[in-house]
Amino acid sequence: MVKNADVEMKPIDNKSTGSDYPSFEHDHHEDYQVGETAHLKRRLQSRHLQMIAIGGTIGTGLFIGSGGALSKAGPAGALIAYIFVGTIVYSVMVALGEMATFMPIAGAFSVYAGRFVDPSLGFSMGWIYWFSWAITYALELTASGLIIQYWAPNLNLGIFVGVFWIVITGLNFLPVSFYGELEFWFAMIKVITVLGFLIFGICIDAGAGQQGYLGFHTWGNPGAFANYILDPGPTAKFVGFWAVLIQAGFSYQGTELVGVAAAECANPRKVVPSAIKKTFWRILLFFVGTIFFIGLLIPYTNDGLLSTNSDASASPFVIAAQLAGVKSLPGIINAVLLCVVLSAANSNVYSGSRILVGLANEGHAPKFFTITTKGGVPYIAVAFTAAFGLLGFLNESSTATTVFNWFVNISGLAGFIAWGCINASHIAFMRACKAQGIKRESLPYKAFLQPWFSYYGLFFNILIIFTQGFTSFMPWDTQDFFISYISLILFVVLYAGHKLWKRQGFVVPRNADLYSGRKEVDEYEMEIDTNAPTGFLGKAFAFLG
Repeated sequence: MVKNADVEMKPIDNKSTGSDYPSFEHDHHEDYQVGETAHLKRRLQSRHLQMIAIGGTIGTGLFIGSGGALSKAGPAGALIAYIFVGTIVYSVMVALGEMATFMPIAGAFSVYAGRFVDPSLGFSMGWIYWFSWAITYALELTASGLIIQYWAPNLNLGIFVGVFWIVITGLNFLPVSFYGELEFWFAMIKVITVLGFLIFGICIDAGAGQQGYLGFHTWGNPGAFANYILDPGPTAKFVGFWAVLIQAGFSYQGTELVGVAAAECANPRKVVPSAIKKTFWRILLFFVGTIFFIGLLIPYTNDGLLSTNSDASASPFVIAAQLAGVKSLPGIINAVLLCVVLSAANSNVYSGSRILVGLANEGHAPKFFTITTKGGVPYIAVAFTAAFGLLGFLNESSTATTVFNWFVNISGLAGFIAWGCINASHIAFMRACKAQGIKRESLPYKAFLQPWFSYYGLFFNILIIFTQGFTSFMPWDTQDFFISYISLILFVVLYAGHKLWKRQGFVVPRNADLYSGRKEVDEYEMEIDTNAPTGFLGKAFAFLG
C-alpha cells in the first residue's frame, strides 16, 4: 500500500515510454506555450480516486432531487431520462479519461480546453466552473444548517454555516491525502445507504411492507408517464421527460472530479482508467436502480414529492419508507444527508482551488495562486475559494437571500458547459495527436467509439444547455429566462471579453501543446503496489471504490 507521503519515484529511460519531446518553433507555438505546473504532491491512492469518482456523483440530486424527477415525468419517463443522461455522462468520462491519463495536470479540463481548442474557451470555462464550486460551497454550508434544524429547529442557521466553514476550510489546508481519506469514508456512507435502499426496495415491492405486494402497480395507476405543464397528452409527457433530462444532468454533475484529482494521484495512468471504466456500471447500479425502485414504491402523484425542503422530509427514500409503514428511517436519512452535503462542501473547496491553480498555470489567473506549501497544498487558492463560502451568511437576511440565489443561478449551467467543453477538447485532442504523429495505440487509455462518442456527448450537452430553460417560454417569463440563462450569458461575455483582449485564434492541431506537464509523469516510474484485489470482499470493494 502507498503511505500518506510522497510517492517514491525513480528515473526511467525515455525510450521505455516512447516519449520524444520536440522543440516547437517559436513563431508557431508562442500563443500556446505554458509554464511549469504547480508543485502538487501525488498522494491520492487508488481507493481515494475510485471513491472520489463515485462520491462526487451521489449527492442531494439523488437523495432529494429524484423525487421531483418522478413527479414531473412518472416512473418510466424518469427512468428513461436517467439512463439517457447516463450515456452522455459516460461519453464525457471516457473522453476525460483519455486526456487525463495522457496529461494528468492541475486544472485538468479547463487546461485542455485552452491548449487544444481555444485559450479563450479555457479561460471562460475555467472561471465559470471555478465560480460554480466556490458559490456551491456556500450553498452546501447553508444546506448543512437546514438539515440540522430538522432535529433542532430553534438553532440559528448562521451557527452551522460558521462552524462547518471553519472545519471544512481547515481540512483543505492539510495535505491532499486527508481530503482523499475523508472523501473515501463519506462516499462509503453514501454507497452503503444506496445499496441499503435498493435491498429495501426489493423487499417492500415483493410485499414486506404494510401495502402488501406492489410489483409494477404504480406504472398502471397513476401511470408510467406523467403530464407536465401542458394539457394531458403525448406532448405533455415529452415535456415532463425533457424536464427530467435536465434535472438528471444536474444530479450527475461531479463525476468529472476524477479528472481534477488525477493531477494528485499516485499512479494516474493505471488508476484513472480503472475509475472511468467503472463509472458506467456505478451509474446503472446506483442512479438507475434507485430511480427504478422509487418509481415502483411511490406514485408520482404523491404530494410529498413536491416538497421544497432540504432535509429528510423531502427525500423519496423517506416517503417510500413511510408508505411501507417504516417509522425510523427519517432520522437516519437526515444523518446521511448531512454527510452528503459536508462531502460536497469538502469537494467544492478542493476542486475549486485546483481549477484556480490550473487557470494560474495557463496565465488566466494571478501566478501566486500556484504557490504551495511543502505538503503540496495551494494554500492561497484554497483560501480564496473558501472565502466564498462565507456568502452563506447572506441567508440570514431575507433580502440578502435574493442576492445569494442569483449567485447560485449564475453557477447553474457550469456543469453542462464543462461537459460540453470536455467533449470538444477531446475531439481537438484527437486531431492534435494525429497531426503530431501520436498514434492512438500508444495512449495510456483509449476510449471506444471515438470520435463519434464525443460528438454524441457534445451535441446533447449543447442541446440541453440551450433548452434547459424552456419553461420560461411557456408562457414567457422574463425573470425565469434570466434565472435559466444567466450562466450561459456570463460564459459568452467571458469568452468574448478574453477573445477581444488577447486576440488569440483557435489552436492549430500541429501547434497544440501536448507536452507541458506531461513530461514530469513520463520521466518517472512510480513504485507502488498495483496488485489486483483478491477474494470476494476484495473484488466487491474494488468495484464499489
